[in-house]
Amino acid sequence: MAKKGSRVLIGFICEVCNKQNYVVEKNKVNTPTAMKLKKYCNKCRKHTSHKETKKLD
Repeated sequence: MAKKGSRVLIGFICEVCNKQNYVVEKNKVNTPTAMKLKKYCNKCRKHTSHKETKKLD
């Protein structure tokens, strides 16, 4: 089985309540800067800004 190479797991945490809601893979070569997306937070029950962080186990 082939290795993934430059792809890493990252988590997205809500900027309002600091809850980690999403875990996705990101290519470090194509997207070297930190991502910031507007996603739905279950705890806040609304769409809020989520910032990239290391994946927490």
